[in-house]
Amino acid sequence: MWEPQPDAGSLPKSTAKMPTTPVKAKRVSTFQEFESNTSDAWDAGEDDDELLAMAAESLNSEVVMETANRVLRNHSQRQGRPTLQEGPELQQKPRPEAEPPSPPSGDLRLVKSVSESHSHTSCPAESASDAAPLQRSQSLPHAATVTLGGTSDPSTLSSSALSEREASRLDKFKQLLAGPNTDLEELRKLSWSGIPKPVRPMTWKLLSGYLPANVDRRPATLQRKQKEYFAFIEHYYDSRNDEVHQDTYRQIHIDIPRMSPEALILQPKVTEIFERILFIWAIRHPASGYVQGINDLVTPFFVVFICEYIEAEEVDTVDVSGVPAEVLRNIEADTYWCMSKLLDGIQDNYTFAQPGIQMKVKMLEELVSRIDEQVHRHLDQHEVRYLQFAFRWMNNLLMREVPLRCTIRLWDTYQSEPEGFSHFHLYVCAAFLVRWRKEILEEKDFQELLLFLQNLPTAHWGDEDISLLLAEAYRLKFAFADAPNHYKK
Repeated sequence: MWEPQPDAGSLPKSTAKMPTTPVKAKRVSTFQEFESNTSDAWDAGEDDDELLAMAAESLNSEVVMETANRVLRNHSQRQGRPTLQEGPELQQKPRPEAEPPSPPSGDLRLVKSVSESHSHTSCPAESASDAAPLQRSQSLPHAATVTLGGTSDPSTLSSSALSEREASRLDKFKQLLAGPNTDLEELRKLSWSGIPKPVRPMTWKLLSGYLPANVDRRPATLQRKQKEYFAFIEHYYDSRNDEVHQDTYRQIHIDIPRMSPEALILQPKVTEIFERILFIWAIRHPASGYVQGINDLVTPFFVVFICEYIEAEEVDTVDVSGVPAEVLRNIEADTYWCMSKLLDGIQDNYTFAQPGIQMKVKMLEELVSRIDEQVHRHLDQHEVRYLQFAFRWMNNLLMREVPLRCTIRLWDTYQSEPEGFSHFHLYVCAAFLVRWRKEILEEKDFQELLLFLQNLPTAHWGDEDISLLLAEAYRLKFAFADAPNHYKK
């Protein structure tokens, strides 16, 4: 007897598997066999109710095949594809389509069913069995069909899905930013896993606190802050050659050519902009003044804001020569204010004796001793001190350890986290150190250990590596941030 099946809403999720346990002998025309022979038909949508109703009575093989063929014809008509009889032509002349939609998760199951279909020979006619894989492939989106046709790139399906997700995320950002009052908490949540390039400049300006959430107030705020910055330039910049400021300006002038990427820094216009930004900040913050390391923090903001006006495949190859002077002036002012907002939260890193960094390195040492005692003990046994490698991690926010593209992705999350540059950065550094535990434990010499830790192999890192690092850092924060006693042994 036929047994009741799940309701129609769950049918598309069912997978076609032959029973693996002995059961009572059933007639050849059971509904279970019909379902297994036409597994992809359950994506038909509007055919579900009709098929379910037919399942309530005994089915003979003629009814089964007639119904299956009708469902498959309906598939072909909706897809605008050839029917079963036209199957061979499908491979010879693929039908051009508009940009394909992202394959839903169900399609992954369908791809599997195509390969399985060769091993199931339960269809009465051999020709029907041979045609079934072709017909099933027609229910897939265009990208998946091409993949099945023998494309050499197996990532086509996942790339299409990725592009669809990226487009969807970009739409969410645009909707959020276009509202009369941007919900900053929602923007932080959305930005944590990365910000799409087209909306990154505005998102950074909002998350840094430079621009207000109210969309109507932003143009006036921009104009006022840019005017204020250039008033500082007019008032202070000529004093760079005064005896009291000579040392500050000289150090800035020495440090800028040492920055990266070289292709950006060696452009005279960029050098002048960075000198002005750093000198004005130092003059206006006498408690710390200019300290080496602050210069690196200008680059990500400048590159993100300039990329709004130029097309650059790689952030390392940005060329500002074609950017209008007025646009460069505005970008300079925006960079100054956003960098100032960042430094307001970590200024104790750069005051006398840099107590903020000293404290963070000590906290890093205690944290690593708890999360990976073996690595901690190995460093201690070989007399490697955390200050010898982690001071730079804190001073430059890992900018000297990872490529600029990775720093920008990292800062997407830092600006989404409460105290991201000060507090969350500690957990990122811990995750970053433990990421290299295998290589660290293999080194048995002080010099080799220190050389490795100061020159970590991250040149080819991308967004995926940073995402994994951030995920591990978040896990550590969740475990330790609210339990400070866990720092202690």
